[in-house]
Amino acid sequence: MSRYPHPELKDLPEDIRARILEVQEKSGFIPNVFLALARRPAEWRAFFAYHDALMLKEDSGLSKGDREMIVTTTSAANQCLYCVVAHGAILRIYEKKPLVADQVAVNYRKADITPRQRAMLDFAMKVCQRSHEIGEEDFDALHAHGFSDEDAWDIAAITAFFGLSNRMASFSNMQPNPEFYLLGRVPKQRSS
Repeated sequence: MSRYPHPELKDLPEDIRARILEVQEKSGFIPNVFLALARRPAEWRAFFAYHDALMLKEDSGLSKGDREMIVTTTSAANQCLYCVVAHGAILRIYEKKPLVADQVAVNYRKADITPRQRAMLDFAMKVCQRSHEIGEEDFDALHAHGFSDEDAWDIAAITAFFGLSNRMASFSNMQPNPEFYLLGRVPKQRSS
């Protein structure tokens, strides 16, 4: 499953164990990233603090779906299986579109997304692949779609943070949980 063995949940510091159990309660399983990174508690805390600051931010021009679209698209460019599958599942749920994650992971330019989202992903991909070339024209393209400079910062920060995440997941051979593959693809069965 991974090059590095995951620690046992019972052996983790209380704050980390509590957060992992909270995630398990909400999702029905423990995403592998939580246990894989828990082998180094100080790094786990720093990673998830920054993750939450970026991905759970309330005062932003980016929706939760936009954020996951950035992660899925740039993670595909970085060839990160774990993040494409895991964040693709979350993207499908937030956008309520079962095909969108596969589309943006393969070629966001051909995906069924809005022109605003395409501009957002153009910027994210440039940050991902050629950040040294970012210029005023890139900000102008975002502004034309209603994004602010603060939104540009969010797009860049999410892209950069997940560049780190992609590389850690890939080098350590972190595998997506099987549950992620089906999430958001088919409607949930309602109990009668």
